[in-house]
Amino acid sequence: MTPIARFKASPVGLPVAVLLVAMLSIQSGAALAKGLFAAVGPSGTTALRLFLAAALLLPVWRPWRLALTPRAWRMVALYGLAMGCMNFLFYESLARIPLGIAVALEFTGPLALALATSRRALDFLWVGLAGAGLAALLPVGVAGHGLAPAGVACALGAGACWALYIVFGRRAGASHGGGTAALGLAVAAVVVGPIGAAQAGTALLSPALLPAALGVALLSSALPYSLEMYALTRLPTRTFGVLMSLEPALAALSGLVFLGERLGVLQWSAIGCIVLASAGSAAGAALPDGAVVTD
Repeated sequence: MTPIARFKASPVGLPVAVLLVAMLSIQSGAALAKGLFAAVGPSGTTALRLFLAAALLLPVWRPWRLALTPRAWRMVALYGLAMGCMNFLFYESLARIPLGIAVALEFTGPLALALATSRRALDFLWVGLAGAGLAALLPVGVAGHGLAPAGVACALGAGACWALYIVFGRRAGASHGGGTAALGLAVAAVVVGPIGAAQAGTALLSPALLPAALGVALLSSALPYSLEMYALTRLPTRTFGVLMSLEPALAALSGLVFLGERLGVLQWSAIGCIVLASAGSAAGAALPDGAVVTD
């Protein structure tokens, strides 16, 4: 059997591929979003992204058909709240510090979750390798001078919300998939909308911003959140968390392609460590209890 055939036959092959597409999409969207900051600010951009993404996903998934229990509704509300805060804090950090650094700092949340839920000694090796790569990507010493403290704090706060998003997303989406993502986006839009409106005012309604805002909504929310919800319910929490270590690498690539941010040898070596950690974690992955294998 060829490597590609083995990958397709693996119960985690498709969820891993789906998650990679989601991460590529969200980092491309982040680079595009930065262009909207001058017009509506980071919170206004967040509000546009969430409202438009919800408008795109709600008719597709029609979550009003779901028969949710009161507990499920609570999980959806918490999932949406975590999503809204994560996006708001991330864009606030992106307005103050570079994309690759913001994502690297944000990743401390999922990385901590991966370590906390680990059950095998080998998983600690992959987490440690990913952490070493992240340490090389993070600015330290003289290289760290000039970073806005508020940007660093927002990125770390976004990381904490990211960990909560993983936990609540898995609980909320165990049996409802994309419908949960749509509901979560609606909740997130309601949470962040007033903040964005307070910052941007009527500029949020400018037709000239609609094409770029739709692109951000599609790349950063509508597409990746649906794909991530699929992966969340088919990968162990620790595997999902370590796989997300690819985010700083993809952010750095997006920064290079779209924003002209160049990396040195040390940074590219760090990316290699992160990729290796992700591949090692995926190789030892198993389906969570109750997961459904699809073609």
